[in-house]
Amino acid sequence: MDYSTIHSTGSTPGNTSERGLSLQTDITRIAGTHWNLQGYWRGRLTNTSQPHENTMQDYLDRTYIMQLYYDNPDSSWVAGFGRLYLPWATGLDTLDGGYVGRRVARGMTAGVFLGSTPDVTSWHYSPHEQMGGSFVNFEGGSYDAFHYTSTTGVGVNMLKWMLDRPFLFAENEVSYKRYVSVYNTLIADAPQGMTTDGVRPGNGISRSYLTVHLQPQRRISFDIYHNYIRDIPTTPTQMISTGLVDKLLYQGLSFGVRVEPIRHFQVYSTLGRSDKTGDSRKTLNQMYGVTWTEIGHSGFRADMHYSKFDSPYAQGDYKILTISRNVFDRMQWSTQIGEQNLISSWTANIGRSLFFDTSFDTNLTRHMYVQTGYTISRGTQLNYDQLYFSLGYRFDALRQQH
Repeated sequence: MDYSTIHSTGSTPGNTSERGLSLQTDITRIAGTHWNLQGYWRGRLTNTSQPHENTMQDYLDRTYIMQLYYDNPDSSWVAGFGRLYLPWATGLDTLDGGYVGRRVARGMTAGVFLGSTPDVTSWHYSPHEQMGGSFVNFEGGSYDAFHYTSTTGVGVNMLKWMLDRPFLFAENEVSYKRYVSVYNTLIADAPQGMTTDGVRPGNGISRSYLTVHLQPQRRISFDIYHNYIRDIPTTPTQMISTGLVDKLLYQGLSFGVRVEPIRHFQVYSTLGRSDKTGDSRKTLNQMYGVTWTEIGHSGFRADMHYSKFDSPYAQGDYKILTISRNVFDRMQWSTQIGEQNLISSWTANIGRSLFFDTSFDTNLTRHMYVQTGYTISRGTQLNYDQLYFSLGYRFDALRQQH
């Protein structure tokens, strides 16, 4: 449970108070069966003196996952219900619904899925959208050596149960130990209506994401990313500043590298050029950072990185320094300080802002924990201070020894 208040000045003056409840579950073998409940849920009740509109917390509260699923190694059937990802095709949107599958042969699973699509961070978000379809998955090998998984399927997106987008999807992953892994998810559809700019895009690939990870030795790794999205996004504009839709703002090819030249010290960077059909110009996105996982023998950990982004939807940069340390065995302290510059026609909260946050997390007992912290932000459009405190109780609903 938690309670917080915010006092705002500047362009959005007012007072806001929130009472919240969060639930995190990892319950396996419920009552001795093969049903399991896993996920995280968070809800808020908000009182505000400002004109009523959806707040950032309202949107974030809708990004949780909570699933009840059946997985019996001695049975051919698998199933899951709740708010979840389809396990064999996580590149699809989050579902409020469920799936049923059957292991029809060794390493082969086929099934169906159906539900609404509530995730506001998805590309084609709509509060009245549904999604359903069927799939077949092949999986084999071992993660200790060569491993593969491949899923293909067909589905439909519906608006108020009327046909909107029939689509085909494929998701494939191949890996060999820690040295190399390749992952790709692709969706091709046939839109029946118009996009937000009044244009019907036609049949073709609507989304594709590819990542290649190479790690020739323990202290160096390389990553290659390619992201393609055809249509204009419909996600709420308030979500841009959360970082949850960064994958929607960037399209094109990018490269990343992480090097550990000396023990406990890592340097990393990502560079890429965004190139989307219809853009007036190509844009460059860049990120540089360093991580010091053990400063001397003090137990402190530090991370500092700089990012500059430039897309048709938003431009700007941010710099952030994070310092953290475990205090004794039950407490963790963390502090962040940074600066953000944002220019976007999608949100009124633009300009330069400075922010600072410090927090403590501690376990009072085996089952009870406390989080407390202080946040301050000063910017061109928005100024606020926030002192927050949370007290939680964690318990084992059922404990079995095997």
